[in-house]
Amino acid sequence: MSAYRHMNETWVQNQRERSELVRSRLIVWRKQASIVRLERPTRLGRARSLGYKAKQGYIVVRVRTGRGPREKPRPRMGRKPRSLGVRKYTPQKSRQWIAEERAARKYPNLRVLNSYWVGSDHKWVWYEVILVDPNHPVVYNDPHISWICDPAHKGRESRGLTSAGKKSRGLRRRGRGAEKIRPSLGRNRNRGK
Repeated sequence: MSAYRHMNETWVQNQRERSELVRSRLIVWRKQASIVRLERPTRLGRARSLGYKAKQGYIVVRVRTGRGPREKPRPRMGRKPRSLGVRKYTPQKSRQWIAEERAARKYPNLRVLNSYWVGSDHKWVWYEVILVDPNHPVVYNDPHISWICDPAHKGRESRGLTSAGKKSRGLRRRGRGAEKIRPSLGRNRNRGK
């Protein structure tokens, strides 16, 4: 078994048992800001499998997002109770996708490569987002990652082009039953008009 696979299995086991390490880590994370830049990934094996390299130009950020449905402010003026529109309004994108967008807004000069789950409790979910600097010489001279320097990949997290975005858009499905998903839901809705 490789070292990174062993790290992943140990991580999953600790999460399943809700070990003392996991609980103490969450206590610290709750007191920190919603977006925190890290020196190194918390889950090294998972980060490596998603393209992270321990070299210049790569940055890891931990993002905290809320759990549960969205709740809008209650309207002050009169409505029928049915028309208030306060509860049961779920976002049309996953929490992971929202975390990637928040990290990109915080660091506008970087590009989102990928993200992964690192923890959750009753109120919050934490994701770590891998960001890449497209203007760094180490990045644009590396043939494995230089594709992200192309201007077409600017704002890729906002357009649902990351792995979490594609999953939330339903693009993991193929073939029969998935005809109306591609190229996008809006584009397919307008087809034939």
